[in-house]
Parts: sequence; C-alpha cells; structure tokens
Amino acid sequence: MSRHMTRSAHSANPQAAATAAAKQSTRGSFATIISLLPYLWPKHELALRVRLVLATIAMVLAKVATVYVPILYSHAVDALAHNKADVAIVVPAAIIVAYAGVRIAAAAFGELRDAIFAAVQMRASRVVARQTFEHLHGLSMRFHLDRQTGGLSNIILRGTLGIQNVLRLATFNVLPTMIELLLTVGMLWYLFNVWYALITFVAVSFYMAFTFTFTAWRTKFRRQMNETDNEAQTKAIDSLLNFETVKYFGNEEHESRRFDESLARYETASVKSQVSLNALNIGQAIIISAALAVMMLMAAYGVAHKTMTVGQFVLVNTYLMQLYVPLNFLGFVYLQVNQGLIDMEQMFSLLRVDHEITDKPGAMVLAPQGPPAEIRFEDVHFSYNPDREILKGISFTAAPGQKIALVGPTGSGKSTISRLMFRFYDTTRGAVLVDDVNVKDITQHSLRAAIGVVPQDTVLFNDTIYYNIAYGKPGSTKTEIEQAARLAQIHDFIVSLPQGYKTKVGERGLKLSGGEKQRVAIARTILKNPRILILDEATSALDTATEQEIGVALRSIATHRTTLVIAHRLSTVTDADEILVLREGEIVERGSHVALLEADGVYAAMWAAQVELEEAAGTVGVDAGKLEQSVPEPAQ
Repeated sequence: MSRHMTRSAHSANPQAAATAAAKQSTRGSFATIISLLPYLWPKHELALRVRLVLATIAMVLAKVATVYVPILYSHAVDALAHNKADVAIVVPAAIIVAYAGVRIAAAAFGELRDAIFAAVQMRASRVVARQTFEHLHGLSMRFHLDRQTGGLSNIILRGTLGIQNVLRLATFNVLPTMIELLLTVGMLWYLFNVWYALITFVAVSFYMAFTFTFTAWRTKFRRQMNETDNEAQTKAIDSLLNFETVKYFGNEEHESRRFDESLARYETASVKSQVSLNALNIGQAIIISAALAVMMLMAAYGVAHKTMTVGQFVLVNTYLMQLYVPLNFLGFVYLQVNQGLIDMEQMFSLLRVDHEITDKPGAMVLAPQGPPAEIRFEDVHFSYNPDREILKGISFTAAPGQKIALVGPTGSGKSTISRLMFRFYDTTRGAVLVDDVNVKDITQHSLRAAIGVVPQDTVLFNDTIYYNIAYGKPGSTKTEIEQAARLAQIHDFIVSLPQGYKTKVGERGLKLSGGEKQRVAIARTILKNPRILILDEATSALDTATEQEIGVALRSIATHRTTLVIAHRLSTVTDADEILVLREGEIVERGSHVALLEADGVYAAMWAAQVELEEAAGTVGVDAGKLEQSVPEPAQ
C-alpha cells in the first residue's frame, strides 16, 4: 500500500520526483568519488604515490607553459608590426623560437603527465575489478540464486572502464582546465584590466553551470541506457546458455522478440541521449561566442584609441580561443565522467552488499585431509524465507567413515542439508557440527576444502577435460590427474579422443554426455581427496546402465570417507549404514534398508513403488555391483 502511495505521489508531482532523483544522483556520485579516492593514493604502494606527485607537477608545468604561449605570440606580432630594420629579423625570430619551445614544453609535459599517471590509473581499475570479483565470490548462495549473470558481467566491465575514464578525464582534464582558467583570468587582469578578467570568469562560470546542469538532466538517459543494456545482455546470455531448451520448443522467434524489445528500449534512450547532447553543444557555442564577441569589441576599441597594440588584440583573442578548446572538451569530459560515475556506482554498490556468511574472528581451520570426520546435525531448523520453514528440527549423526543416505520426495529438504554442510547458508536454529565443532566456528575455506561433492547437475568450465579434472586440486601433476581419471573410469574414454585430455568440453560441458560429465566430476573429487563426501543425487539424471557403471566409481570414492548420499533411486543406497527418510522438512523414518523394509512404513512404500516401476521398465534389481577398485585412504 505504501509503495503504491509513493508511486502515486511521484506521478502527481513529476517535478518533485525529478528533483529527488537529481539529489540522489548527486549523493551517489559524491559517494562514488569518495570510494575511489583510496585507489589513487594506495597504501604500501610508494612507487604509485610518487607517480601521482610527479604527474601532478607535470600537469601544473604544462598549464603554465600553455598560458605563456599567447604572450610570446603577441610579442612576436608587435615586433613585426613595428617593422624596425635592426630588430625585424633578430627579435621576432628569437620570440618565435621561444614561442615554439614553450608550445613543445606544454605538449611534452602533458604527454609526460599521462605517461606517468597511466600506471596509477590501470592499477586502480585492476584492483577494483579484482575486489569486485572476489566480493561476488564471497557473497551468499541467496544472492547468487537471484543474480543475473549477464547483467553482473556488464556492470563489472562498464565499472572498470568507468574508473579509467574518471581517473584519466577528471584528474587530468577537468582539474587542468580549472588551473588554466585561473591562470588566464589572472593574466588578463594583470595585462589589461579587471573587465577582461571578469567577463572571462563570468562567461566560463556560466558555461560550466549550463554544462553541468544540462548534463545532470541528461543523466537519466544514460541510466536508462545502462538498465536496458543490462536487460538485453542478460536475456541474450540466458538465451544462449539455454540454447538446447530454445531449440526443443522452437522458440527462436520468441527469444529474438524478447531481445529486440530490450534493444528497442535501449535505442529510444540512446537517441534521446544523442539529441540532448546536440542541444548541449549548441548552448555551449552560443555562450562562448557571445563572450568572445564582447571581448573582441573591447579590444578593437582599445586598438582604435591607441590604448592597446595589435599584439594585445591578438592576445585577448588567443587567450579566449585557447581556453575555449578545453572548455568545449569539458562538456564531453563532464558527460564521460558523469557516465563513468554512474557505471562505477553500480559496481561499488556490489561492493557494498554485505556478506551474509562470514568467518568469526579467530575461526578454527579444519584440516582438509585426514581421517574421516564426524558430522552431527542437532535440532536444525532452516528457512529461505521467514514465512516458509524448510527444515524442522533435523537431528542425526554420521560417525567417521559412515555412509548416511537422505531420501524423500522433492522439496523435503535433502539438498538444503548439503548446503548447510557447505555453509552456503547458516541455520535458523540448531547447529551443524564437524568433529564436535560448529561449522560457524570453522573458516569457510577450510570447511569447504574438507568436503567433496558430486552434484546432480555437473557444470563444467568451458575448458579442457584436463583443466576440469585438475580443478579439484589446482597444481596437481599429470600423473595424479590421470590416476583420478582411471579411478573414475573415464581415462580410457579420454585417451580415445583425438585431442585426449586437451579436448574442450564446451559451455557447461555440453560436448560431453551426462555420464561422461559425471565421471569428470567424480575424477576431480577423487583428486581433491576430501574427508567428507556428498553425493547429491549424482545418478538421478542417468539411465540405469550408466548408473550401474558409475556406481562402481561412486563406491570407490566413498571408501574411507564420511559420506552423505542424497538419492531418488533407492537401489543406490541399500548399502548405507543409515537411511533417513525426509518428508516436509522432518525425518519421519530412519534405519538400515532391511530394517526400514521390515517396518513397512514410508520407506517400504517408496521401495515398492520404485520396484513396480522398474519391473515395468525391465530394470529391477539393477545394482552398482561390488567394489572393484579402491582409492588411497585420506592422509592421516
């Protein structure tokens, strides 16, 4: 209701809404600039600080030389105007040489400034981009389930470019222009009178006020462009990632229409931005031309009445024309800086997103390798949203080396238990313990290093098979990687490929079959050699024959490890030490396979239903077989 009333109020008073938006934009830009300052003066980076000081000195020298150029030019004009035989060649020539030298100095100091500052600029953009990337990886599962990957990628890319633009343009274009303005006003006052200085100052001030105000008004078009661009990129990436689904349903035209709708909104905002820019340029030209005309008339009057020389007339014109060049560029600079600040604002807003899951000060480091760990859930309650509780008092213990199976219908909370194990979320109430230590008291990195997972939907990096297996333990040797592949029963398949381990798997591993991807996932988990293993419905998407083959590898990797198995097919967990039957977030039955069948309860009914389905399909009794291979025990 309040949200509706707020929108109605804004609709009734668009001027107030525009003013509020402008104030919010100003506060956002100021906060963004403040956020950027530490990267200009980085701690423990003496070389970069020295570069910043040297670049500032070069900037000041460049502007001093620039302001002195018109004076030498006017002296040369006066010397030639006098046309005296004894000075007609020597003096003008000397002044012209000096004039050329000062111009060279102005250009050289300007280029030197940019060359020195380049390292500061690029380091700042690199550090912010890396911090944003690391921050995104540190955010909770809750954030990433709601994210839009294409939009996030765009925000980081534009934010990085925005930092480069702001540092390059604001620091060494806007500031130098202000210095040149003050020097020019001072020289006009010193050489002529206060009126020339006053007209110049008023004209430039009015020019800048007009530029900044008009550009601030134009900012909304840039925001619209960003929003629609993010939307278009997100839809494009999402559509391409789901290429197969699009083809299955023949929805190419539907996807094209959705993408084009976003592009159309971007087109409209972009046209408005360009037209308003043209209007801005016209207004700037009017202001500068009017000021130039007034000052030239004053100077011409002075020449006519012998109070000014022709060289001074030229000096006045040269000063204002010379100042007009950076001022004309200032409009573009301000626009680019403003756009850069908007782009940066989105990236810095990501950095301000709080980490939902954090390590406590002095958190314990869990050994990644070693004997199998004990897992204990004590009266665990959890909800993704306050109005719907997912787990309702889950309690169980997995002794070191035991295999615990979690079964139940979809939505009963099985996968949530594995997410709590990894501490992607924290419990609402109760505790998850590993070796009698609450996971909240263990560093996230060491906890996850001690857990290996073979997920239901294996997603691979768009790289080689070798890289994807090695991802389980970066830095592993070729021998270790091949041994892991052998134990996962995929080595022979890999070497049969034309490119062997260098074969690219494609986006999300789409070039491999489901069984092949699962074996790669098993191989990298074997390589990781964890103390705790989670098999999250690792074979539910496979046919029965493939499940039987992969079952051997799964049993191998589970040896000498504490294992949690989340399963739909009950035939895969008959050997579990204890089976937990979940329903609506509660454990309704527990026990071994035999004991649960004898109890003739929920589990027995589920087993009977699956047997009936398998009999109909002719696959009843399929089992993964006995353990045929073994993997080294985790390091003691």
